[in-house]
Amino acid sequence: MATETESQSGVLDIIKLLIAAGLIVGGLYGYYYLIEWSLPLRALLVLGGLIVGIGVAMTSVQGQRLWAFIQGSRVEIRKVVWPTKQETTQTAIAVFVFTFIMAMFFWGLDSALLALTRWLVG
Repeated sequence: MATETESQSGVLDIIKLLIAAGLIVGGLYGYYYLIEWSLPLRALLVLGGLIVGIGVAMTSVQGQRLWAFIQGSRVEIRKVVWPTKQETTQTAIAVFVFTFIMAMFFWGLDSALLALTRWLVG
């Protein structure tokens, strides 16, 4: 009995997602097909299709899982310890200095290999 309910729920979710995709594509199609309408009205058509399509998609199991993931991500972002301005500046300076040192190293290596190649070739 549980498998039958799960399969019906799965079919219902697929139908919801197809309807949502149809609404979004329909809004985009209307934008290009109804060229005689004014631009703001056509833009509202696209926006309306997008909003209603997302609303329908969020009623599916996948949409509810996505919403739970978003909420969990917001909680985790609050736990992040962001670097101070001084730490950011020091790290950026270290990266620039190291990049300059590596650039000079590879420039010197390239020049030495070029001189060696010219000496070997003649």
